Amino acid sequence: MGLLQTFGLSKKDVTAQLAPAVMSQGYGAGVYSYGGLYATGNGAPFMDRFTALQVPAVNRCRNLIAGVVSSIDLELYKKSTGAEMESPIWLDQPDMRQPRSVTIAYTVDSLLFYGVAYWRVTSLYADDGRPSGFEWIANTRVTVTTNKYGDEVEYYSVNGERAPMSGIGSLVTFQSLLPGVLETGARTIQAALDIEKAASVAAATPMATTVIKNNGADLPEAQVSGILAAWKAARASRSTAFLTSTLDVQNIGFSPKDMMYNEASQYLATQIARLMNVPAYYISADMNNSMTYQNILDGRKEFVAYSLQPFISAIENRLSMDDITRHGNIVRFAIDETFLRADTAARLDAIEKMLSLGLIDLEQAQSMEQLSPMGLNEGASNDLNV
Repeated sequence: MGLLQTFGLSKKDVTAQLAPAVMSQGYGAGVYSYGGLYATGNGAPFMDRFTALQVPAVNRCRNLIAGVVSSIDLELYKKSTGAEMESPIWLDQPDMRQPRSVTIAYTVDSLLFYGVAYWRVTSLYADDGRPSGFEWIANTRVTVTTNKYGDEVEYYSVNGERAPMSGIGSLVTFQSLLPGVLETGARTIQAALDIEKAASVAAATPMATTVIKNNGADLPEAQVSGILAAWKAARASRSTAFLTSTLDVQNIGFSPKDMMYNEASQYLATQIARLMNVPAYYISADMNNSMTYQNILDGRKEFVAYSLQPFISAIENRLSMDDITRHGNIVRFAIDETFLRADTAARLDAIEKMLSLGLIDLEQAQSMEQLSPMGLNEGASNDLNV
């Protein structure tokens, strides 16, 4: 047994992160209801993911965060040397039914809205018992049962059926570094929904903007209709009007600007951007920012550091734990080679300097630019795909 452990061949039980501690009051909850979280009387009003996504600012922030993170490749590295290693199949495609980007996108989605995400183990490697396949599980399908103190998970249930804590069918949990948006931002999101609803009602049921008031004796209905028709026809050809001493015109309507819909909507969009850690100009919530070519590049670095990094770290660190990845190896997003990839001129300048200093050879330089040396692999078959 000691020899097997030395070579890293001993079997390990795949557990749901060893029954992780509950890090927030709303851990794993799918919906938050009136009366507070778990009917405590304090907390957020009702809010769920479907309702929250009806707010354009929330949807835009979600798409930015999940879309960018899911588009970045996952790579396996040797922790001691930093050398890139051949990735296992599950790292390129965790769920064999769909592309990796889809699985990662909804994992980030769960972390963003609920503060926790779940993968269910669907297959295992025979040699060490580590998982070789997963499937993403929606938070609304998962029920969390804690101990009597509510500070540690005892077991999970999926669709009402208790899940094992190890092996096939067990859940791998990803814990967010940040509280779920449905918990922290329910009131702000509800306010944005209320503004959208008010504007929609105003547009669907327009009020009369002008009233002609009769200060004299009551007029018959036919005469009133005639006055209104004449007024409408006259306004189509001229902006001036003449009234007798018994008639008076009053403007009673309110424009969207008067109702402050635009200002309130813009304010709440900015608040939602703050809530979801996204720069306001990314969702057009801050109209006073001007962007140049240089600060767009810097903006990407800022976006990664302050918006994406909590989700990137949560996924990287969980997939690098020993129950999934062999000890000594780590999983990382290849963000520097994708989203933060420098422009061609800057990359070639850096490569030229490294070549002149003898830090790399020509073949390594070609590899850095994803260029295969001429003649390499010519006529050879790819053993991984035969």
